[in-house]
Amino acid sequence: MKDTIGRIRNIGISAHIDSGKTTLTERILYYTRRIHAIHDVRGRDGVGATMDHMELEKERGITITSAATRVRWRDHAINIIDTPGHVDFTIEVERALRVLDGAVLILCAVAGVQSQSITVDRQMRRYRVPRIAFINKCDRSGANPEKVALQLRDKLGHTPVLLQLPVGLEADFSGVIDLVEMKLLRFEGAAGEQVVEGPIPPELLPRAEERRTEMLDVLSMYSDELMEAALEDRATPELIHEALRRGVRSLDLTPVLLGSAYKNRGVQPVLDAIVRYLPSPLDVRAEALDLDREEAPVELAPDPDAPTVALAFKLEDGRYGQLTYLRVYQGTLRRGDTLVNARSGRRIRIGRLVRIHADQMEDIDVAPAGDIVGLFGVDCRTGDTFCSPGTRLAMTSMHVPEPVVSLGIAPADAASQAKVARALARFAKEDPTFRVRQDEESGQTVISGMGELHLEVYVERMRREYGARVEVSPPEVAYRETVSRRSDFNYLHRKQTGGSGQYARVAGYIEPLEEGTYEFVDQIRGGAIPTEFIGSCDKGFRTAMEKGSLIGAPVTGVRVVINDGAAHAVDSSDMAFQAAARMAFREAYRRAAPRILEPLMRVSVEGPAEFQGAIYRSLMQRRGTILGSTEDGGFCRIEAEVPLGEMFGYATDLRSATQGKAEFTMEFARYAPVPPDVAERLLAERRTGAPVEEKR
Repeated sequence: MKDTIGRIRNIGISAHIDSGKTTLTERILYYTRRIHAIHDVRGRDGVGATMDHMELEKERGITITSAATRVRWRDHAINIIDTPGHVDFTIEVERALRVLDGAVLILCAVAGVQSQSITVDRQMRRYRVPRIAFINKCDRSGANPEKVALQLRDKLGHTPVLLQLPVGLEADFSGVIDLVEMKLLRFEGAAGEQVVEGPIPPELLPRAEERRTEMLDVLSMYSDELMEAALEDRATPELIHEALRRGVRSLDLTPVLLGSAYKNRGVQPVLDAIVRYLPSPLDVRAEALDLDREEAPVELAPDPDAPTVALAFKLEDGRYGQLTYLRVYQGTLRRGDTLVNARSGRRIRIGRLVRIHADQMEDIDVAPAGDIVGLFGVDCRTGDTFCSPGTRLAMTSMHVPEPVVSLGIAPADAASQAKVARALARFAKEDPTFRVRQDEESGQTVISGMGELHLEVYVERMRREYGARVEVSPPEVAYRETVSRRSDFNYLHRKQTGGSGQYARVAGYIEPLEEGTYEFVDQIRGGAIPTEFIGSCDKGFRTAMEKGSLIGAPVTGVRVVINDGAAHAVDSSDMAFQAAARMAFREAYRRAAPRILEPLMRVSVEGPAEFQGAIYRSLMQRRGTILGSTEDGGFCRIEAEVPLGEMFGYATDLRSATQGKAEFTMEFARYAPVPPDVAERLLAERRTGAPVEEKR
């Protein structure tokens, strides 16, 4: 069984928008005979890419939800998760990388390392995921894969190892030179399915030998045996593969391969690299927390005979009910077995166990450690851990970014009310970055997410999948409030209405907290406040911070220190200290020079260099701060920080300013104080309850 586990690869395919993730996955499915025809990503052939099974994905030509599949290549089983590139759907990348053992980072041979490439790479580092790089689109005008390999080093901090050289570029791109085996590879046949090997053309041989020497110099650092062999000019492919495998799995090296997925060139070597260099479940160290021993770390072994530990990393409401995606870290899942949800303590019985292929299911009976499978009929949450009875282990949770954009929604008619409620409950359960709340003042339902596109997709899904008619109000920005100076408090809460009353006094101060959102510091000495009421004070302060007094936004970046207080033997209670803390915070907050914070987005705009001035103007008109710009081959890229509240409708303005030739991406960067004129406008809106026209 361990031999079988050693031949499993769990990989993700991640990249910037429109770098070719789904196109590459479609070719992998075809070459591994998982599908029998290659389909168009944008659905122009009436079918659409296999992994983009949602109608919205086919229409828009983008990946919205991550999709899983399993293929076989050279006696290895490869579980693949194709992830979205758009930052609005970043949670799909987060939860995929949380359970994967390796990844393929795709880069465009023209655009190189782009903004979302940096984000995806940061996510891979967070979960220590080894990766190989595939420089795609070598057939496009302006392709320069060697420049992109240097960007891997300069912009992402990788140690790239170029394993191939292109034979021709742009329209002349016809194949690659394999620097490990020193041979020419061409991809022939109707869909490039035939890999034809041949000798390297004499005119390309000197450059290939030079690049191979550079490759061996880097790899020699990871193998003494290879170093000796290279010095004696007897380095074999086996020694090179072993050094690469060691460097990749220690996260020190990134092998770089070249190709054009759309033109069916260079895909099979990527599959070979996945099998050769990326780790199997046996090579990966996984940790859980022992809930019976105060969450002490426990190393999990990919042993099929050990107690089962599996992580639910994604939920999906399908045709047959809730589908739970599971990664098995230890033990074996079998149909009919009983597992325990470590969070809730509830027992579940494994009914239907499936192998997932996009939106299709294949029933299986057994899933060993290291595998990724689906489970039907289990009520759970994303991030729940399932264990064998008698074992109480929990896997560490994944990083979930906070939403930055909100919309008000309402059913357009009575018939849609129940449909909207069902849809919102489902979406909030499936997607941790999608939040639903009721506004206390207006009674309006507010949905929050990672961007305009994120919320737009969910509204459209309500209409299509549930037949609900929905009315949408303009987007709201997730403003925050904070304090700018220290402010002391000393509040006495006393209430006597007959019988037992309420008595509590809390004293201390609040001050700005540079790093973090909230910190509670207990400096009580001598029992001025009994220990059992310290938690009540903390809870009261947290409640008060849910809504600030300026514009009603949540308060963040505050340290609360309590250093004195008083209690009554009879009248003090949990409720009394919570009330005292709430009122103490509100009093101190008014004297702490509160200010409004707005989310700043890191915006990257790419387009023809002739429109560079127009792009600068479009960003600065929206209160943008230019961080830097690069120009290469007639194209420019401008990086800026722009307030999210200024970015609504920017796509239309940018298209108008650049004749539709520029595009942009953005992701959350940080919160920053709003300028005085913006703060005045927001406060006026708060007073009048209506938007105040902004002068731009």
